[in-house]
Amino acid sequence: MPKNILAMALAKVIIAAAWADGHLASDEVNSLKSILAELGQTGGSGEAAMTVNEWAELEIYLHSPVAADERARLVESLAAALHGPGDRALALAALDQMLRADRVITVEERAVAKEIRTALERVDVGLLAQIGRLLRGSLHHHAARPNREQYLGEFLNNRIYYAVRQRLGKAPEDDLGISANRAHTLTLAGGMLARVARVNNTVTDAEVVCIADLLESGWGIRHERAALVAEVSLAESAADLDYFHLTREFSASTDEDERIRFLDSLFAVAAADGEISGEESDEISRITASINLTHSHFVAAKRRARGMG
Repeated sequence: MPKNILAMALAKVIIAAAWADGHLASDEVNSLKSILAELGQTGGSGEAAMTVNEWAELEIYLHSPVAADERARLVESLAAALHGPGDRALALAALDQMLRADRVITVEERAVAKEIRTALERVDVGLLAQIGRLLRGSLHHHAARPNREQYLGEFLNNRIYYAVRQRLGKAPEDDLGISANRAHTLTLAGGMLARVARVNNTVTDAEVVCIADLLESGWGIRHERAALVAEVSLAESAADLDYFHLTREFSASTDEDERIRFLDSLFAVAAADGEISGEESDEISRITASINLTHSHFVAAKRRARGMG
């Protein structure tokens, strides 16, 4: 449970507002952090500091654009958290601060800000009205409204799977024609293949094609879907992807023979642009250890990749 329900609800709404033009600028993210600090929600180790899960609740909205219907749900949640005129003034001031963050207010941002401001100004912040809103909320909590927080566990443990879900609009296995376990393993594999491709800081077309081909042949999915998973994997690997979760979950969901074969895929990506660099070899060595294989497995796979095994 958040220590400050108003702060969390407000943060989600201003993130939604910042996404109005489909782009989230770094200045806007910094402004969000500044607003949270002013509300006593960041920094230090005291009671005011947010927990990891509370930060994740915000990061899941920072991850991808917030559409109008989801934004409306967030505004309703913020309205329910207002306990008086002071809270409303605080929310409106924070919204204005976010809009000014990157010094450019787009037409889309202006329209969304007006929409949010109008909704909050209409809210009756009297005690009886607050009780009424809470009761209505408890009666209608089942209403179908987009809520990405129901996938927070996926976001924390397998961000590529979550991102593929967002792109497809459904659980990956429902589209790819494979089991849920296989879909999770597929996306974990995509993350590690992408990690090898990014070692040299430049991803070549040959590496992108190689990753898609490996996902298609290894998991028996359609080529266009393999290409989508490859694209998402590369995009997510450019961000702060949790390497520990990636390798640990892959190791837990595969047997040793599968992991040994997967080493060949890692080396295939490394060799896709013509040669296996020292940096790529070192990265595969680290992955080998992280997925519970031995150095002997790594050496044998490297020999196979060089046509020596």
